[in-house]
Amino acid sequence: MTLPPIAQVPAAWTFLGLLGGLAAGAGVAFAAPQALPLVEIWVQPVGEMWLRALQATIVPLVAALLFTGVTQTVATASAGALARRSLGLFLMVLAFSAAMSLVLTPALIALLPIPGDAAEALRQTLSGKQAGPVPGIADFLRSIVPTNVLDAAANDRMLPLILFMAVFALAVTRIAPPQREVMSAFFAAIASAMLVVIGWVLALAPLGVFALSLSVAAKSGTAVIGALAHYILIVALAGSGVVIAGYVLAVVLARKPLGGFARAMVPVQTFALSTQSSLASLPAMLGACRNLGVRETTSEFVMPLAVALFRATSPAMNLAVAVYVAHLYGVELTPMAMMAGFTVAILVSLSSVSLPGSISFVASVGPIAIAMGIPVEPLALLVAVEVLPDLMRTLGNVTMDVAVTAAVDRAQTAADMHQAQLPLQE
Repeated sequence: MTLPPIAQVPAAWTFLGLLGGLAAGAGVAFAAPQALPLVEIWVQPVGEMWLRALQATIVPLVAALLFTGVTQTVATASAGALARRSLGLFLMVLAFSAAMSLVLTPALIALLPIPGDAAEALRQTLSGKQAGPVPGIADFLRSIVPTNVLDAAANDRMLPLILFMAVFALAVTRIAPPQREVMSAFFAAIASAMLVVIGWVLALAPLGVFALSLSVAAKSGTAVIGALAHYILIVALAGSGVVIAGYVLAVVLARKPLGGFARAMVPVQTFALSTQSSLASLPAMLGACRNLGVRETTSEFVMPLAVALFRATSPAMNLAVAVYVAHLYGVELTPMAMMAGFTVAILVSLSSVSLPGSISFVASVGPIAIAMGIPVEPLALLVAVEVLPDLMRTLGNVTMDVAVTAAVDRAQTAADMHQAQLPLQE
């Protein structure tokens, strides 16, 4: 799907809006506490209006993007054995990424607890309605298949909606080509229109984030700064697990020497950190593959495919955000909630890989939080600091892209050798 021009302000402006709001709010808290009622009457509603506009885009955007993502993945799988082998490894890595985060993030929070005063301030200021209690296993299994998909969408029942859209997209790939093209064009148009809408909403992010952060800081002082710094640390550490896994995969599956892989990745990672873009790092990644002895026929096919369809850090870091907010609000993470988050995290990662960072954050984390019964209100502030965790996202993605390409090349080489030996054996 070709993305339309998206009206976005630079992430730095949103970050500056956050800093300005925190500074102004701290000034109210310490120098003019009598002005707090004015903040609640005039400033906080502005931030809440922007937050509501942001929430309104999540369901239609994700539904349309998921449809196009699934159809594109199915079309890619039909391209041949190399494509299917690549997609299979992509899905395995995404599943590992999600499972690792569900284990690692709670452990990190237990080791480095959330500052209590900051957590309380955020809960009081951004106290939105939760998505509802997580059902027991019987109710959970029954809820997976919606009796009315429109009702599921209207009531933010994200897991059944996403599973329905995935199955519906798979069904569309089996119908006649003229009908398939009409449906694909329809959902691509919805996705494009919603991207324009969310682009408009995010263009107001500096103002919305300023209003929200001013309200929070006016009530909590500087405590909220500690909470945001703690959040960045936890999410970045969760993403670092994917980086480490990339080195392990390169050694175990691709059979590359650890030192050689590390040296090949240095220029790629340096370029990725400077650009914060996997796409811009594609030439450097292809160069790393050549240095590692990966065949060009493999790297020139798998690497662009990985950049287009695969973000290894997406499930890990998006789930880390959701788990962090759950701990922030005291939401119990039952096995059913984690199963829902695991499933949604993998599916939405296929639908948001071509989106700019802030839009990808909303489109990916929002559905996970809703599916797990976690409030989405804090995401409006967390998107402002996404520019910092996004460094780890890019680092993990490029590292895993090169590792997966090398692993696919080794598997394809073994398959080609086996195929060549068959006539000799006969």
